[in-house]
Formats: sequence, structure tokens, C-alpha cells
Amino acid sequence: MRYVFAFVIVWIAFLHGNAQDGIAPITTNPDLFGKTIKYQEKSMSTTFDSTFVYFTDTLSLPFFDDFSKNNFQAYDAGFSDPNVSEALFHRMLDVVSEVPLPPTSFFTDSATYRMEVNLILDTLIYHKFDSTRFLYDDLSSYPVNHTNIYGYPPYIIIDTVDVLPNQQDTIWLSNPEYVQDSARIFTVEISDPGKLWLTDQAYHNYRLATNPWSLGVVSFDGLNENGYPYLFGSTSTMNCDTLLSKPLDLSLVNASDSVYFSFLYQCEGFGDAPEEGDSLFLEFYSPSTLEWNRVWRTGGEPQVDFQVAHIKVDDNIFFENGFQFRFINYGSPAGFLDHFHIDYVNLRQFSGFQDTLFKDYAFVYPISTLLQEYISVPWKHYRNNPIGKMGDAVRVDVRNGSELTENNQNGNVAILLDGVVQGNHTLNGTFLSGGNINYAPRTTYTSFHDFSSGYAYDATLPNDTLATYDWMANASAQFPSYAQNDSTFGQQIFQNYYAYDDGTAEKAYGVTGQQALLAYQFNAYQADSLVGIDIHFVPSVVDVSNNLFLLAVWNDNNGQPGSKIYEDEFFFPRQPKYTSARNKFTTYLFKDTMKVGVGETFYIGMRQIEEERLNLGLDMNHDQADKIFWSVDGGNQWNNASFPGAVMMRPLVSSKMDYLLNIPTVETADVVDFTIYPNPASSHFSIRTDVSGIENEVILLDLNGRHLLQGGLDDLFDISRLNAGVYFVLLIQDSREVTTKKLVIY
Repeated sequence: MRYVFAFVIVWIAFLHGNAQDGIAPITTNPDLFGKTIKYQEKSMSTTFDSTFVYFTDTLSLPFFDDFSKNNFQAYDAGFSDPNVSEALFHRMLDVVSEVPLPPTSFFTDSATYRMEVNLILDTLIYHKFDSTRFLYDDLSSYPVNHTNIYGYPPYIIIDTVDVLPNQQDTIWLSNPEYVQDSARIFTVEISDPGKLWLTDQAYHNYRLATNPWSLGVVSFDGLNENGYPYLFGSTSTMNCDTLLSKPLDLSLVNASDSVYFSFLYQCEGFGDAPEEGDSLFLEFYSPSTLEWNRVWRTGGEPQVDFQVAHIKVDDNIFFENGFQFRFINYGSPAGFLDHFHIDYVNLRQFSGFQDTLFKDYAFVYPISTLLQEYISVPWKHYRNNPIGKMGDAVRVDVRNGSELTENNQNGNVAILLDGVVQGNHTLNGTFLSGGNINYAPRTTYTSFHDFSSGYAYDATLPNDTLATYDWMANASAQFPSYAQNDSTFGQQIFQNYYAYDDGTAEKAYGVTGQQALLAYQFNAYQADSLVGIDIHFVPSVVDVSNNLFLLAVWNDNNGQPGSKIYEDEFFFPRQPKYTSARNKFTTYLFKDTMKVGVGETFYIGMRQIEEERLNLGLDMNHDQADKIFWSVDGGNQWNNASFPGAVMMRPLVSSKMDYLLNIPTVETADVVDFTIYPNPASSHFSIRTDVSGIENEVILLDLNGRHLLQGGLDDLFDISRLNAGVYFVLLIQDSREVTTKKLVIY
């Protein structure tokens, strides 16, 4: 009791502090978790044994990448691939013949000897062993570079001489420096001109830049290719991501061919704004001088539109076979910070100082959903209620990259199931161009299209558990452009959850304050039972993975969270978990795999225990701030989120997928209505409901989740000894909580 009392005092005192919601940069990139290089089991601990070494191919001009697709070279060769060869290397070779020494060869750096002990004369005589010269490499790195080494036998012989015959004693030295061993290397000859880049530290994506000129950019930050900080917690700055091109053969090109290097760049986007001391720079490599030469640099600043860089290549040291270029960012190595984005990288001949045009009609972002409001919904809910669920305002973003006014054209969205077209929707050209007859020069357009009539996802599919549809959209203008940007793509996933987010976090969101509440509104297609909540926590400035929170579900009260339907027991709290990979949220099931009945409008969320923000992923591309609520006074006053975005938190609906979550697949009870009479009450209360049956019971809880009273539907509950305040009445049906209501005792 003392513990609970102290707890409440701290809570109340804090309500008058500086509680607020907030956003922060994230310090890892879950999109990139889990990427690894393939290795076999190594025979030695520090060796290149059983690894792959890749030898790149060489490209020719023009070099162009608009990042509409991922053109990073993949390093995924298999041991039996036809372009893979192997070679076996040994640590120790004969000096003359360079053939491997026998497998039992081993030597030491220290001089060794035979010691003659004459017990008769009482003398010691040392006979030093001759050294052996051999070639040696420890095989820790490739390529191999054997050097001359002198070694001695790794043992000492003690020869005792007296009147009796004695055997020689041999003392072997432990851990001799030179032991024969081998390592096998697998070499891969790359022949893939469609892949342009040798490194993938920078992040290819479709969502992180703001108002890009086409689909796809490459972003630079403080994370490596595996999505982890280069130097976690660092307050310094350093070179971070490197985007390195494949070699190019420029030996048949010269300065008179008017060679230009162009690209677009942007600071911040939906990421973190780089400071003035941060930078992005470009370097060219000369095969003859073996040096990298910096040819361009920009500093950090808050978000700006994409800018054009246009560089003439006129130094003869670059017109050689083996020329390369690379982009590098200089900034914080501590995480998803100090963002720069690039697009339309173009190195070509016969250009000029005036040739800075990127004349391309292009989709700007993927289409997120063809449904009303949601990016994903439970399949069984759509199957039961398919009418009117196709979107009447499907968002499409396109850009006229021409310097001229261009005619609009109708586009099309084709919906596919297992690669087979199921139906189409027309993208009206006039809508695409904002109601204008033509596209204005260098202008981005956001339009909304009505798909509520015509084709709808087929709710009669034989699969009654889940379904996945793909779609391809295309549109064009009346001028030549890069055809790959005239289309975009997307996927409609129907499983067992509702989602407003697209699965990609650009920021971290949370509430600051002890006992703060976070609630997220969902308007479901039908009443049902929830089995848990999927949450995507992201590491931010402070590691809060040891903090505690309680899952919670609320009813609706005129567009705000109402009475609490479910909350974890206070003494069985949860902790944030930092998961890996896109869409692999942490699944938090309700206690004892309980199924919580909800109406069509409900709220999922949490009550956090400590003050620090818990940092949920925030999708900045989809604004659902009006559905995000937070409170620091126990729910008496709710506030909407102060920042645009969609919190990456999803309600899990009971379905035939429950077996994947180890939840018993039994039919759940519907939401059951009941009345508490009287309410408020002072001495007694009872329950009025149409429900009957011996498996129903009523439980009274206080705000800390403690069971105070328990009985049946027909009982009269004595509350005369309870203190005045707010309590919860739970109706339990077939051992499952189905409805909760608030009782006020005065």
C-alpha cells in the first residue's frame, strides 16, 4: 500500500510539469537490419578462409541512375555458380620451389637448442638448432603476400649424460608462432552492367526525400549498410556513407568531347537536418595518379528543394580506363542523422554548361493504398464488408520535369493477384495535372482519384485467412522521358491488422511524462475481438528499452478515448523491444492470450511508467495526427499529436492467423452491453443486461488493476467500504473479458 501511495503522489505532482509529446531522430534504420555477407564456417579464427572475393566489371559512358530501382551490386554468389572459381593458399611455402611445406610443419621465433647435462662432470652444454628459412603469410587478409621468415624447431631437448643409459627428454613449446594451415578463397568475376554501384552504405529508398523529382533517391546519414551507427553515442563528426561507382573506361574519351557530370541533391527531407559543418562531397579517381580528387562539396542546412550540380570533366588524368567517382557525407556517425539525398546521377559526353535539364515526366512516390484511409486491413473484415471500401481519394504524385508546358495524358492503375490482372482504374489526365489542360513547367502535382466505383478487391477468394494484391500505375506526358519513371507500384496487404503507416519510420514519436497515456483511434469495418498490438519501437537519442509500459485499449467517447476496456496488470508491465527489418514489429499479446472485445471505433495504446518518451516509429509520409491522442492526467484531458505523421502501432484482430501467435483458435464473444445501476453509487450496485449463462461473471477493479470484488450477473455488490473514486467493472464471458465500464463511487 505504501508503494502504491508513493506512486500516485509522484504521478499527480508531475501533471503540473513539462509534459508534452515530441519527435526525435532515430538512431538506427530498421529497413537495413539483417543484411550480411555470406560465409562458410571458417577453419581458422582470423582468416579469409571460405570467403568470396569479387572482381568488378568495367562500365562505359553514359552512366545514368535515377534510382527508380536499386542498382547496387549484389554480393550473393554461391559456391557452385559458373562465374565462381576457387584457389587454395598455404601459410608456409618452401623458399625455392614455393610449394607448401608438409602439414606437420611448425616453427617458433625463439632460438631453441639441445641441452647436454653431464652429471659426471657437472656441466651444461647448449647446442643451438639451425634455423629454417621459409615463406610465410598468416592468411588473415587477401591478397596473399608471403615474406621470408626464419624459424626454429618448437622444442628443447634435454640430454642427460651419466654412467647409466638415459633417454633424451623433449619439451615442446606451447603455441608456436608458425603453424602450417590453409585457406580457400572463392573469386567471383562480376559481369552485371545493369548494376552501377559497388557499395551500399548509402540508403536507397522511396520515402525519405521531400518532393523528389522522380521515384527513388539515395540518402546519406550516420548508419552503415546494416542500419547501425558507425559510432554509437558519438558527439564528433566524420566521413560516414560512401557511394562508390564501378570503374568506367574513359580511355576513348577526351576533354574535347564536352563531358559533364550532373546530379540533384537535397538536405534533410523527412530525415534530420544537417548542420552547417556537415557536408556532402564528390570525388573523382585517377588511375594514373592513384589519387582521389575532390571536385564538389555542399554544406548542411535545413530542408531545401532539390538543387542541381553540374560539373565539367576536363582534366586529362580522368580520361583513362579505371576512372571512378564516389559520394561521401561528413556528419554525425551516431545514427539516422544529418541527411543528404541525391538523384539523377548522370555522366555523359556531348553536353554543355547550359545542359542542366532533367527533362523527365515522373511519378514522385509509390501509391500507398487503394483503400479508404487504411494502408492495410484485416482480410476477414474486408471479406465481410467489401462494399464502399475502395478509396475515393487515392493520392498520386507526379512531376513535369520539362522546361515547357506539356499535355496531360490519362493513366491507368492495374490490380494484380498472383501476377494476373484482376481489374483497372483510370487516372484522369486532367486530375493528374491539377485540373489544368496542361502540366506547367517544372511543377509537381498531387491529385486524388476516386476508385470507389468500378473494380474492387475480390472478397470471394477461396483463401479466407489473408490476401495480397499488387498494383502497377502508369501515366505519361507528350515528350520523351525515362520510361521507368512513367510507372509506380504498390501492394495491398490483407492479414490480421489495421495499419495507417507504410512500414517505414522517418522519425521517433512519444510522450514525455510519468504515467503518460498514448491512444490511437481506429474505425474498424466491424466490431470484433483484439488479441494484441503490434508496435514498432525505434532507438533514438536515449535507450529506453529498459523502461516499462502497460498495453491499453479504450472505447470511444465522442471522438476521444473513453472508458478503458483493457489494461495490463501493473505488476506485469512490458518493455520496448528494438526489432529488425521492415514491418517486423514487436507483437505484444494481451495477458493470458486474452481476446478483448471492441466496437467499431476503439483506441489502442499504452500507459508508460517512466518520464522518458518511448519513441515509437513515426511514418512522416501519412498524416494521421488527428487520430493520435495523449494525456498526462489519467485521461481527463486528451490532446492531439502536435506533429504530422502516422504512429507505427497496429491492432491485431482475432482471426484464423491466431495460430501463428499461439493463441487458441476459438470463437470469441461479441461486445456485450450492460448497465451499472446506480452509477454513481455509494453503497451497492448491480448489473442489468440481457446476457445469461453460468459462465458469466463480474469483476470490480481499481485504477491500479487490483481485483476488489467478484460475483455473478444477478449479485448485489456491496461497495460501502470502498473509498470514493473511479473504478472499473469488467464483464467476463467464457473466461474472456468482453466489456469494461466505469463506475464512480461517491
